[in-house]
Order: sequence, then structure tokens, then C-alpha cells
Amino acid sequence: MKILLLSDTYSEHTEKWAIGLADKGFEVGLFSFNKASYEWYNHKNITVFFEPEKKINAESNLTKLAYLKYVGILKNIIKHFKPDILHAHYATSYGLVGALSGFHPYVISCWGTDVMKFPQKNFIAKSILKYNFKSADEICATSNTIKDYVAKVTNKPVTVIPFGVNVDEFKPKEVKSLFDESDFVIGSIKPLEPLYNNDVLIESFNSLVKKYDHLKLLIIGEGSEEARLKQMCTQLKIEEKVKFTGRIPFNQISNYFNMIHVLANLSEYESFGVSVIEAMACEKPVIVTNVGGLKEVVTDDSVGIKVEVRNTEATSAALEQLILNTAMCKTIGKNAREHVLKLYNWESNLHEMIKVYEELINKKKK
Repeated sequence: MKILLLSDTYSEHTEKWAIGLADKGFEVGLFSFNKASYEWYNHKNITVFFEPEKKINAESNLTKLAYLKYVGILKNIIKHFKPDILHAHYATSYGLVGALSGFHPYVISCWGTDVMKFPQKNFIAKSILKYNFKSADEICATSNTIKDYVAKVTNKPVTVIPFGVNVDEFKPKEVKSLFDESDFVIGSIKPLEPLYNNDVLIESFNSLVKKYDHLKLLIIGEGSEEARLKQMCTQLKIEEKVKFTGRIPFNQISNYFNMIHVLANLSEYESFGVSVIEAMACEKPVIVTNVGGLKEVVTDDSVGIKVEVRNTEATSAALEQLILNTAMCKTIGKNAREHVLKLYNWESNLHEMIKVYEELINKKKK
């Protein structure tokens, strides 16, 4: 089977889907508006057909004429590659180019802001999304939270297939750590953007680090707030306690989860929370904000702790609870992994997607 993915090669989610399918023997083609930060796609079953030298800001810069240009490129790729399935991962930019190509069977996967924020911009944005969904033979969502947002735009059925976790890779394991054995490490793996409230995590960490000298903070990611967050650490005089790594290749992420004791995801809103289930799979307790897909993943206190958005005191209290109670950390961590094994096993999620493909192809044959 040949699958042509319209998806961002910079994204670790695209990497997971493409490699997962390729490892199953599928021929995978890639069409991206962005450029990967490293060549993860060196696989005998993966071909990159379109990837610009510089990122194309598809949400704001593409005019109608520009879309026609990229639709033309896509149509030529389809003619050459002859895919069995065209699959757009992101319902707006990739979703529109895929819809305009006229190819079927056509799948659209919704990731988050494409349905949670984009249709709220204006009537035109909502109309574009409606058109994209109307063109799709199958609509998928990564969480029930996203499914509910899709239902506001279309009455078509939606299949929920999460961004699962490779539980053989994301598991407790011995790694060479950046920290001393005596350190208690709090971790964050999110883009350094206002949406993710990394400043709240730093403030919460600062309120505890004077009290518990063995605390360290690991911040993984890059973004527009990096300079401000580093300056904040300097002003608070905790820069020696905080390590910024920048972006880490996806194939190394599981090692970093095994360097930390607790993961904090304090997002303003979140469609799902992949880094949260990755940490849970590594038996790490998580602290998350009580919003969207995060509260869907962290169902109760047995698998993680929920706090209100931008509540520094509650975040500090949750962190302190785990710092002081190593037995609680271990119990929550073990429960968390069992929760992931049951609901978010990547192998199961991959098979669910393959089943969608097979059903569409069989329907086309009829």
C-alpha cells in the first residue's frame, strides 16, 4: 500500500506516523510546508517529494494563487507516486491543499489548533474547514476533546486515534544522566511559547529550590520565549539550577524522560498532550493543567496530578508533595504506565489507522 502524507516533516508526530507505517512495509510519501531539523526519513520505504528550504507559513501567508501553485505540485506528485491513500495531518493548510487536489480516498487528521482555534478566526476560516471536511472520506482526531470541536464544524463521524507511545522505547531504563544521582529533577518538554506557561513552572520551581537544594529543572524545547525565560532564571539567581537543552531529536527523547523524576505540563490549553503520555510510559508522575486533552489523559489522581491554569501556588504544592513522598512518586508512575499500556499503546493506534486505510480501499474497490 502507498500512503502520501501531507504533514510537517519538522514534527515528531509526522516522524512517528511515517516511520511506523514504513516499518510495516508501506510505501510512504511526504509533502511538507516545513523542513525537518534532521534527516529522520532515511528509510527505504520513505520518499520526501516536497520539502522547502525555508518554512512556508501556511496559515497566514498563502494566497489563493499560492495555494493553486502547491496544489499543482501535489497533483504532479500524486500522478508520479500513485498513492492508494492521501492523508492530511492537520485540517487547515494541509487539509485544504489535499481537498483541492481532488484525490480519493482522502483522510484528514485533526491535531488541535486546526479545529480548536482556526474556525474561530472568522466566517471564512470556518467555511474553509467545512469545505475540507466535506472533501474527506474519513476524519480522524487525536482525542475526544478534538472530536468535540470537529462536531461544531461538521456532522460527519469522527474516528479517535491518539498519538500513542512506543512502549518498548518509552519505558523505565538506565541512561547516562545530565544530573547527579542525588538530584531531584523536574522536567518540561514543550515549545518555549506563551501558551505553555513555562514562566509559571520557573516561578513554582523558584519557590521551592531555596528550600530543597537538590532540586533541578530541565527545560527541553525552543521558541520565541527562550531569551526571556533564561533572563528570568538569571534575575531569580537560579540559572545554575536550570538547564535549557533546546530542541532534542525525537529518537533521544525517551532518554531524557528517564533523567527526570516529575514532568510538568502547564499549558493554557492542550488538544492531547503527547509528552505527558510519553513520560507516563516511563513511569514518571505528571503534573498537568486541568484543561482539554490533558484532563482526558490524566483521568484521576492515581495516574497524575491536575492543577488550575497559571496557579503558581497549586503547582508548587503539587511539586512539593512529590518531592517529599518518593513512595507516592513510584506508585503514581507505575499506575501511569499501566494506564498508557491500556489506552495509548502506539502499536495499537497504528493498527487502528491501518484499519481505516484498508476499509477505505475496500470501499473504493466496491
